[in-house]
Amino acid sequence: MHSFLLIVETFWSLCSAHIIRVTLRPICHFFNSCLNKRLFSFSVFLLSSLFPPPLLIKQAEPVDESSVKKMILTFEKRSYKNQELRIKFPDNPDKFMESELDLNDIIQEMHVIATMPDLYHLLVELNAVNSLLGLLSHENTDILSRDLTVYNAVVDLLQELTDIDTLHESEEGAEVLIDALLEGQVVALLVQNMERLDEQVKEEADGIYNTLAIIENMAEFRPGMCTEAAQQGLIQWLLKRIKAKMPFDANKLYCSEILAILLQNNDGTRELLGEMDGIDVLLQQLSVFKRHNPSTAEEQEMMENLFDALCSCLMLPSNRDRFLKGEGLQLMNLMLREKKMSRTSALKVLDHGMIGPEGADNCHKFVDILGLRTIFPLFMKTPKKMKKTGASEKEHEEHVCSIIASMLRNLKSQQRTRLLNKFTENDCEKVDRLMELYFKYLEAVQQADKRIEGEKHEMVRRGEILDDSMEDEFYLRRLDAGLFVLQLICYIMVEISNSGNSQLQQRVHQILNLRGGSVKIVRHIMREYAESIGDGKTEEFKESERKRIMDLVDNF
Repeated sequence: MHSFLLIVETFWSLCSAHIIRVTLRPICHFFNSCLNKRLFSFSVFLLSSLFPPPLLIKQAEPVDESSVKKMILTFEKRSYKNQELRIKFPDNPDKFMESELDLNDIIQEMHVIATMPDLYHLLVELNAVNSLLGLLSHENTDILSRDLTVYNAVVDLLQELTDIDTLHESEEGAEVLIDALLEGQVVALLVQNMERLDEQVKEEADGIYNTLAIIENMAEFRPGMCTEAAQQGLIQWLLKRIKAKMPFDANKLYCSEILAILLQNNDGTRELLGEMDGIDVLLQQLSVFKRHNPSTAEEQEMMENLFDALCSCLMLPSNRDRFLKGEGLQLMNLMLREKKMSRTSALKVLDHGMIGPEGADNCHKFVDILGLRTIFPLFMKTPKKMKKTGASEKEHEEHVCSIIASMLRNLKSQQRTRLLNKFTENDCEKVDRLMELYFKYLEAVQQADKRIEGEKHEMVRRGEILDDSMEDEFYLRRLDAGLFVLQLICYIMVEISNSGNSQLQQRVHQILNLRGGSVKIVRHIMREYAESIGDGKTEEFKESERKRIMDLVDNF
């Protein structure tokens, strides 16, 4: 190895002193005597890193469609020659070493194509995409078993070709490339290769990271591919990698990020993860943070990614049951009590798990495990130490109010009685807190409404048209000001006022009157809430839910 490094150092000095095109052939004879395949692999990788071909000190030639075609045809020839020699001399590396270097050279040169996405169609038309995928295919396991040079070169090229900024430069060229990659089942090939890589070796760990980057780029450009990618083994591999007993590293962080991306707005991947016992995997990985904070910012990011993935999964009703059986409620309840960084995200998970009629079983179980003792202290006082988790006061109060509103909607008999009793404790202090929050958010929303009305008046004065997109923007601004939290608070107010407990109803109206509040305003807010409820549900559900809410409002 010492002799090898001396040769490299000497050769590099010679290259620096002469204005010539650098190739690796002048020192290839050094490897002819390398019978050890691992040394051969290391040597090719190190040399190709030291001397990225071609090193040109002279001015580069202009690149156009003609030169790209020539480059692709050269790649095809060299790829075929390398494959032919590998098959002919499988146990004699020195026979195909030169073709290996030639192939690596041309793949490196092809990086220039990534600067011209409008020419991506040539990669498809001249079969280069299929050839690149062929170098990753299962039949070419010898590439992985002997050296990573060509594999890493192909992955690096695909990563650069699919760079999201580059893809957006030419939508037409990008569509052609992504179509060809998906048709060639690129995700399945990448997953197969990641399964064979050993992350104890840095070069192979880097290969996995770059492979995940390709998948992320494609998923960001075409979100619809997530279901197909998940079905090609990606979800299974990600879960396996996340739960692997290995030290935390960049690859585990990246896996958590890709998993969260795949589960966004996609019931197909959520169902697939649930069937693979993925809910249990997520809960097991998150359980580490019930008593310990993440040690680094990167580990905190991974924790948040896993929480996001779990929240996405809970949007699917069948996963609510898996979460219940996996004792997810107990874990989240414990996290709330421990007051670690995981508390904010645990609150968000509970919100997702208990909302809607599908959350009824979780609501009842939460009361059974004494969750009321945990949630109401968080309702009575918003924690001040939330900056580290990036959560705002409004987010905290929204999740807490949403959980209480879900319980009021879903709980029956004994559990509902226990919940209502909480509001009568200590001279109805929780009703006082509820009304405090009501006036806080009412003021914030009214201020936002005033600003919006002023803007609308100014737009009308200028003769501008208020279209639907503008109205949507104004509505989002109202939500951002706290409209949804205000709606949840009003829902809790009308629920407890209709509970049959006259003490609660009298306290709500008493505080409204003392602070100059109006029943009409509460009813108006609830009518607006009823109109927007049930997105994504059936029309039958929406109608019955609206009627239920309006009955509560009429009796308020």
